[in-house]
Amino acid sequence: MDTGVKFPNPQLTVTPPTPNNPKRTPPPSERRRQLAREIAKIDAALPGSIVIRHARCGKPNCRCHQDPPQLHGPYIQWTRKINGRTRTRLLTKEQYERYGPWFENARLLRELLSKLEALSLQAAREAEDWPPDDEH
Repeated sequence: MDTGVKFPNPQLTVTPPTPNNPKRTPPPSERRRQLAREIAKIDAALPGSIVIRHARCGKPNCRCHQDPPQLHGPYIQWTRKINGRTRTRLLTKEQYERYGPWFENARLLRELLSKLEALSLQAAREAEDWPPDDEH
């Protein structure tokens, strides 16, 4: 039997204490403050995505066309949007190692912000007695 209060994001559930579960999730206002503190810890974030590719060339006698193939690469591609256009930049292994944590930070930032938005939306709904969005 689920006694938790459900939020739009199923990962955000407040579970009341029970005899079997004396601990409970912090109230939404405290969880929002926790998320804001986690967001504040992020010092750098790079947008976009990273893809590591191996490729074949156009030379028919190259090692990449042999059996088994020995593909060229790795090519580390950073893709992002700039002014609505997709831009790709090749990174060296050293650049990827240096900036890899910043790409992870951007992913974490999006995840934390999504959770903060869901909690804030829930708080506004409760404060204003608004129906859930799916009831319109």
